[in-house]
Parts: sequence; structure tokens; C-alpha cells
Amino acid sequence: MGDSAAMAGPVRVAITLEQCWHRVPGGTAAATIEQVRALGDRDDVDLVGVSARHRHPAPEAFRPPVAVRSLPLPRPALYESWHRARRPRVERTTGAVEVIHATAVAMPPRTVPLAVTIHDLAFLADPAQATARGNRFFRRGTDLARAEADVVMCPSMTTMRECEAAGFDPATLRLVPWGTHARPAGQDEVADVRRRHGLTRPYVLFTGTVEPRKNLAGLTRAFRRLRRTDVDLVLVGPHGWNEDLGALLDGLDGRARHLGFVPTADRDALYAGAAVFCYPSLREGFGLPVLEAMTQGTPVVTSAGTATEEVAGEAAVLVDPRDSTALAEAIERVLDDAALAEGLAAAGPARAATFTWAGTAARTAAVYAELAA
Repeated sequence: MGDSAAMAGPVRVAITLEQCWHRVPGGTAAATIEQVRALGDRDDVDLVGVSARHRHPAPEAFRPPVAVRSLPLPRPALYESWHRARRPRVERTTGAVEVIHATAVAMPPRTVPLAVTIHDLAFLADPAQATARGNRFFRRGTDLARAEADVVMCPSMTTMRECEAAGFDPATLRLVPWGTHARPAGQDEVADVRRRHGLTRPYVLFTGTVEPRKNLAGLTRAFRRLRRTDVDLVLVGPHGWNEDLGALLDGLDGRARHLGFVPTADRDALYAGAAVFCYPSLREGFGLPVLEAMTQGTPVVTSAGTATEEVAGEAAVLVDPRDSTALAEAIERVLDDAALAEGLAAAGPARAATFTWAGTAARTAAVYAELAA
């Protein structure tokens, strides 16, 4: 048996990558790209990407690191056809494959064993966190995943518990955490990014898409409660949906800045230059920004009771994200207590180093091998 396994070629997998073309690709696209890149370093997997028909490549920051074959329909028609008519087959563009991996809940028809990644099920807990159209899409895709997926990969135990509560068969669930490989930014890089963005004072940093579940309303309320006025609030990330950022920042007297989307190198330098990274998300499937900040040795304040607690472990200050007073107190503790800040700065990189993309790829490849067998 060992000889036959050794002689077998790599598992050929069709992997959906359409989120790389979304208006706001977000953390799911970023994580999937790194997962695909790490799988490309292995010799037991042969990936071919699948997308809808597009006139242009994906934005450079979200360009898939693997060849992508396009099906003949644009995204809205493809999603509708997949979810209602259960066609077209991915093999129409990929040729024969042994496994299909749907990296989000856009669900292609199951023509061979099917793996699905469920990042989170936040929309079930609070439908207001997505648009009406998004809710319909997520519900249909989740129903199909529950009915047809042979294996469901989850980036955290939090998401696994959500899937069980939503009726997924526990025997199909596999834990496949995300990773990080960001390098610490140098002092010159930090000085340069601060100069270019006019950041002359200490700042509290948030990164992520502007959407309700990221809890920017709670963060801005907490920032208003700070006793200190010598600190700024810096927000990094694209505009998303269902959130009026202008209203949230109104009345902060120029102490808050939204930089929008920034390149990865700038983002890492902004992490490294921050006095505190605050990520008070209400619900997360994993929480990559927490890992990214800890890699830079930046003290982290994040949410208790969701996946960010699971990721951060004891290397962050955990707080109820719905309690803006407690959130403000946590930020002030880090700003005012040098020993606490230094302890978090030391613990963060060690904690982040336990999450690697090579580990993600190994667990993913094991799922593929299980399904191909």
C-alpha cells in the first residue's frame, strides 16, 4: 500500500477563486491566495483555478498565484446558475479533476468529491451584517454545502461550532487554521510610511473592511471615551457595506483618519508603528489582522468570545467588544502601562509563529488526499 501511494501522482484539484474579482475581496480572498501559494510549494497537489468570465485580470494585490480557467458566464449569472440549475460543471474549463474545492459558498455542482471552506456563518446570527442580496446568496450556498460537501474546512474551532449549530454533520468538519508569514517591518519603513501619511502622533490602528460586524461604531465610541487626547485613530481597509464611516468619525476633531486600502508593505509598517492595534470585531471566522499585528510586535486589544480570542491566546488583551467603556479602558491600559505593552510585544510574535501557511497547506492537502482516496 505504501508503494502504491508513493507512486500515485499529485491530486488534481479544481479550486474556486472568484472572490479575487469581488469589489471588496476582503480577508477570505487574501487567505485563499496564501493557501493556494503554500499548496503550490507541495508536490502532492496539482491545482487549477476556476472563475467566472472576466474582461480583465484580478487586481494585482489579489491576483491568484495559480493558473485560472474561466467558465463562460459572468459572475452574477454563474452564481445563479450554480445555485439554481447546478451547472455548468467546473470540468467544462478545467478538464478532469479528482476533487473540487469551493473556497467560499459559491457552490459549483458536485461532480467529484467536494471540499468546501466555511469561513464563518456571521450572517446567520445577524442578517444586518450583509446586504439583502448577500444574505440570499449566503443562505443558498450554505444549504448546498450542508447537503453536498464531503468535507467542510473551517479556519477555527469557533466556526466549527457554528457549523455544527447550523446542522452540518460533525463528521465532515475539519480544522484548517490560517497562517502568517509577514516579516517584521524595519524602522526605516515605519518612518517612511508615517511620513507619507502624516502620522506625527502615537496612534491606535484598525485594519479591515468597513462593515457592521467589524464594530467600528464600538471602536469610535471607545476612542471618544479615552482620557488621553494625544493619540490618533487610524483605520486601514476598503469601504464595504451597510456602514456610514463619515457619521462614525464625525466629531473626532481630526483625530481619526481613514487611509483606505494600502499595499501589504505599507500595512505591515503601519502595524509596526502603532502604539496599539485594536480589532473589536463582533464575529470572526479567524481574524488574520490579529496575527499580522502580533507578527510586528504590536500590542493587540481584541474581542473575547469569537475566533480572535482563539487566535490571540494569551498574547493579547481580550475584551467584550459590545462594551465600549471596557474597550476604552483596555486601550488605555496598553497605552499607559509600559510593562504590559512590552509583554504583549514579546508574546505576540511567538504566538503568531505557531500559525504558518505551510501548516495550512499540509492540512488542506490531507483533505484532498482523503477525498481522492
